[in-house]
Amino acid sequence: MTRKFFAATALAALLAWTPAWSAEVIRIGTTAGPYAEILRYAGDLAAKQGIELKITEFTDYTVPNAALAQDDLDINNFQHQPYLDNQVAQRGYDIVSIAKSIIVPIGLYSNKLKSFSELKNGATAAIPNDPSNGARALQLFEKAGLIKLKPGIGIKATPANIAENPKNLKIVELDAAQLPRSLNDLDFSAVNLNYALSAGLDPKKALLLEDADTKWNLVFAVRAKNKDNPTLKKFVEIYRSPEVKAFTDKRFDGTILTTW
Repeated sequence: MTRKFFAATALAALLAWTPAWSAEVIRIGTTAGPYAEILRYAGDLAAKQGIELKITEFTDYTVPNAALAQDDLDINNFQHQPYLDNQVAQRGYDIVSIAKSIIVPIGLYSNKLKSFSELKNGATAAIPNDPSNGARALQLFEKAGLIKLKPGIGIKATPANIAENPKNLKIVELDAAQLPRSLNDLDFSAVNLNYALSAGLDPKKALLLEDADTKWNLVFAVRAKNKDNPTLKKFVEIYRSPEVKAFTDKRFDGTILTTW
């Protein structure tokens, strides 16, 4: 047998015992629509830096935090800080936010009205039935001049906190995912942008849309013990990059806003 044979045999044995390189895996939860689409783009960039992103899409707002708390996810990106604060207070989750994400404006949409000047007395409107997004919607009602909330109520506003309702609006609370499908039965409704886009609604035709001044930006949330995890922090840096910003601006024509 030749030296070349022994060298080749030794090399084959070494390769057989050397573990194959594999990417670091991040399990991330989000909701369907633009949130997931932006994450997929960021995931393609992350793959070039050795991070594999496994995305799970949810249709129920309450599930991603439960999945994160149960260690079925490493991180999620679907909620704003007031919603997270409410979930932590109600359910005792040891979850914290580690960075700002995007601004996904909530808007007031209608299949019957072209402007609020057409709004009749006693009209019916809908808001999301989760506390934080319900308050957010009511604040937009107030911005539109439709109601006035009790002073200082802020992010805890509910229909019971309406101080003035000159149009005698009848306000119903529905699951956020149901709001676009209920527009034919309502005069107008507050709809989160991801559900609006999924339902084919045009944000530019909304009666009123949140702007960049809103404080309801999304956050990346993790279990508190992982707040300094280097892999998660690296992915967040990739997400908050000029490339992802440019993609978001172009893909969604400025209707989804970045915080960086």
